[in-house]
Amino acid sequence: MVVLLIATPSALLPGTHAETTQIVALVSLLAAIFTLIEYNSHYPSLVEFREAPPFNRLRFFALFAGVFLLSVIARGQVYPTTITDFFTVIGRRVGDVIDFPYSPVRLVVLMMPDEASRALIDSVRTAAGLSYLISILSLSIFVLILRLHHWPARHGGFNVWVNLPTFDPTAGGDVVERLNRDAQVNLILGFLLPFMIPAIVKLASDLLNPISLENPHTLIWMVTAWAFLPASLFMRGIALSRVAQMVSNQRRRAYAAAQEEGMATA
Repeated sequence: MVVLLIATPSALLPGTHAETTQIVALVSLLAAIFTLIEYNSHYPSLVEFREAPPFNRLRFFALFAGVFLLSVIARGQVYPTTITDFFTVIGRRVGDVIDFPYSPVRLVVLMMPDEASRALIDSVRTAAGLSYLISILSLSIFVLILRLHHWPARHGGFNVWVNLPTFDPTAGGDVVERLNRDAQVNLILGFLLPFMIPAIVKLASDLLNPISLENPHTLIWMVTAWAFLPASLFMRGIALSRVAQMVSNQRRRAYAAAQEEGMATA
């Protein structure tokens, strides 16, 4: 599935160069090997919430939906069909609705240089609107799963070492406070990134030329990353806050049990 995700734009977009296909094949192979090793190893290294589904599944399908739908829209510019026109209309309508002053979509449109064509600006607005809609939907689904299914405790105990391999509980300080602090940092970054990325690109226009979005591959991956990364940080912040709440509740129950045992002994 990771190979399919990375290869989707090259498979759907017409006129993909042979060199691009070779690079995509290499990156897909490396990503697939890393995923296979990570999920079959008893000693996790980087992937968080590996045994707390559907956290990573939801993030993957959100990323895949963004890449796939933007690839379909880009293909429709050359080979239009009913499906491509359908998603193009949805993306254009969503982009027009979200494109209000100071919105993330408006900032993405404003980062385009003055010499950008009207067609390119419309394509960027459509892609940004659809990608932002997918990120909001994925975040909403995760919040519903968190509330309705009591994630991540519905499958039993929660192993902090396996699901948070980059978090060291012995690094110092209270674990709950550190988890809450990391959660707040992720939530703040998740809120600010959609606004910061276009501003940074606009300021660094000499190094990061937004006109390169004329390439459909670049447009697909850049706009998808712009919408996916903030949503992923939001989900991680909410998940860390939930883990901190679980640890705090476990401590409270342990203290209450210890007090009851001491009173019974006396």
